[in-house]
Amino acid sequence: MPALLRPALTAFGVACLVSVTALGSSGAAFAQAKQQPAPAQQAAPEQTPTLKQIALTDKQLDGVLAAQKDMDAITEKLPENTAPDAKVIAQLDGVAKKHGFASYDDYNNVVDNVSLVLGGFDPTTKKYVGAEAVLKSQIAQVEADKKMPAKDKKEALDELNQALKTPAPAIENKANIDLVGKYYDKLVAALGDDQN
Repeated sequence: MPALLRPALTAFGVACLVSVTALGSSGAAFAQAKQQPAPAQQAAPEQTPTLKQIALTDKQLDGVLAAQKDMDAITEKLPENTAPDAKVIAQLDGVAKKHGFASYDDYNNVVDNVSLVLGGFDPTTKKYVGAEAVLKSQIAQVEADKKMPAKDKKEALDELNQALKTPAPAIENKANIDLVGKYYDKLVAALGDDQN
């Protein structure tokens, strides 16, 4: 994979992860499922699941990092684009509780909040600049890449431009930015593999 495409797909993946895991938390889909673009902006706002933003803690981030390997072991076995059954949900709940979360939904909410913040970090500088700035930077990088095949470039640009049209919500708990920044490398290593 070209070096410039990886950060672009990571940012897009984070944006998708935030959207999809929000759906997964409500039982409508699962974190691995891909959200289809909305056919029109006419849907009522109450139909769109919203992220319950919380103030993150060190304990929660440690729990996410500790649980990720166990969560991946379960979710990697699932077929793509299918919701987990009750047995799988029970396994995921067990892993979440083992690592200090009240439930799998609680774990998912923390991951959603982390992903929201990570989406605004510039992967080069590891500084928070906002999701829109990251996406615009990645669009410029992809456009400037002369080695990327035209088909891949078009696909990457389409995905990035679509992500730019559906901005992530503003971060309500600004302290989350500093906390996620403190754990940035570990979080990207643990959660970043899911983005590609």
